[in-house]
Amino acid sequence: MRQYFVYVMASVSRTLYTGMTNNLERRVDEHKKKGTTGFTSRYTVIRLVYIETFGDPRFAIDREKRIKGWRRSTKIALIEAENPGWADLSDGWFDG
Repeated sequence: MRQYFVYVMASVSRTLYTGMTNNLERRVDEHKKKGTTGFTSRYTVIRLVYIETFGDPRFAIDREKRIKGWRRSTKIALIEAENPGWADLSDGWFDG
């Protein structure tokens, strides 16, 4: 079964980015290597701080849109409920 992920990336200063992908490892690697120009490379949003998994892409897209519409304080509460220390959940995924 294919999986879809809604994720939140953060910078050291806690600038947030919410996204959706079907390949979380590849997408996080792109963020870390600043492989795409735009918001995440401009603000060095390279720490994976939150993940949700879905079996249906429609549910993942809906959840991503919902989270993107939230106030910053609600996003922070979501992250801190699962990851109070804002640890990079992708630590150890990549070499170097």
